[in-house]
Amino acid sequence: MKLALLLIYFAVMVGIGLYCRKHATDVNGFVLGGRSVGPWLTAFAYGTSYFSAVVFVGYAGQFGWRFGISATWAGIGNAIIGSLLAWVILGRRTRLMTQQLNSATMPQFFGERFGSKPLKIGASVIIFIFLIPYTASLYNGLSRLFGMAFDIDYSVCIILMAVLTAIYVIAGGYMATAINDFIQGIIMLVGIVAVIAAVLSSKDGFMAALDGLARIEDETVATTPGVFASFFGPDPLNLMFVVILTSLGTWGLPQMVQKFYAIKNEEAIKKGTIISTLFALVVAGGCYFLGGFGRLFSDQVDIAANGYDSVIPAMLSNLSPLLIALVVILVLSASMSTLSSLVMASSSTLTIDFLKELIWKKMDEKKQVLSIRLLVVVFIAISSILALIQYKSSVTFIAQLMGVSWGALAGAFLAPFLYSLYSKRVTKAACWVSFLFSSILMVANIFWKAYFPAILQSPINCGAIAMLAGLVIVPVVSLITPKPDKELVENAFACYEKETVVTQKTSLGK
Repeated sequence: MKLALLLIYFAVMVGIGLYCRKHATDVNGFVLGGRSVGPWLTAFAYGTSYFSAVVFVGYAGQFGWRFGISATWAGIGNAIIGSLLAWVILGRRTRLMTQQLNSATMPQFFGERFGSKPLKIGASVIIFIFLIPYTASLYNGLSRLFGMAFDIDYSVCIILMAVLTAIYVIAGGYMATAINDFIQGIIMLVGIVAVIAAVLSSKDGFMAALDGLARIEDETVATTPGVFASFFGPDPLNLMFVVILTSLGTWGLPQMVQKFYAIKNEEAIKKGTIISTLFALVVAGGCYFLGGFGRLFSDQVDIAANGYDSVIPAMLSNLSPLLIALVVILVLSASMSTLSSLVMASSSTLTIDFLKELIWKKMDEKKQVLSIRLLVVVFIAISSILALIQYKSSVTFIAQLMGVSWGALAGAFLAPFLYSLYSKRVTKAACWVSFLFSSILMVANIFWKAYFPAILQSPINCGAIAMLAGLVIVPVVSLITPKPDKELVENAFACYEKETVVTQKTSLGK
């Protein structure tokens, strides 16, 4: 039964990739789906790229164990800040300005917005360096679940997932990933609701589970009775950093922001905002809510020996075979959708912003699409090899680098991108300072963590600080550096001044 469901799932994914080949004949079609993707596909593509096995297995287990039921705040933050506000603040302006500047990637946006090839190349290098380990991390959450559900070596799982993702991305490009993301998103919604109901039922329902959680004491964390069932949990400060990193971070991640480039029209943005927010509330809120009950299974978990990744699999180990199959497909869906989004962002960036800019300047459309397809294979192969190395050996450096990827990327790009959509005063120098500050800070967090203040030794906290610091750095540096070229800025902002006719339900008119 479990194997049959997996085979059906894989067949559908590949079939959609082959069906969407007609949309992937040029760069605009392959990378952005012709900028004609509707609200449901865009919203689900955004949500499924957001939440992967890292969230379901890693973060939900870790933060649920540390913060108890208050970990649900991370899911609520993901929905309100990471989805609702991201769409409201970035959606329309990103769609308009990227079309005005004819940019298909984030580095290309920076290059055109500031008239700077070095800025474009610098951004593409940062993406290349930090997206690879982030991509490799997607495989991690699958190992324990596959070990629990199937008698299959994890290496086979890595290779299978990599090959199937490569097939449908290479064949159908962005449109194939968007349609597959929609299907994968439905699986995630159904799966998380079913799993929560089953796990709570195994502990005699929600109220009994909450009562059991309130009775748990851990003096190494807090001495307050019932703290793991409380509103803000045992450590509100570190919980706040988790909310900031996992929620605000989406505003600066290339693979997330790129979803706004492809959306069809104003109506699609309005609907997409609501759909994306509700999706995040169910999936992210559900994941962290489920993880919050992890300590009820402490008799089956040895954190010291097996780490936080063992929490969620322990919670699921006694479910029915059908539910376990659903969970495996849920986590596969989450990981494959995020993997496809990351390799699309990486390969398109390296082709358009690096190879075409520095090495092969006369690369035509067909060769660009071919290059992107070849690089999809390269990126998936590298991430698979890194995942296999980490699985087969005791190498921990890769895992550390994975932890800082989100903070480095979001810290580097969030503030420059956000301010560039709204302010004519942002300068190239401000972008460079933001790029360098976050990249250097997060790399230093790997090698010289012991020299950081205690609260910043965690990559989570350090990444959150990198993002918040960028929001201060960009306007301050912009004030003290030469103003940007006026003609260049006016051309970028001209997209906001174009007149358009709307119905009276949208505007009453003069």
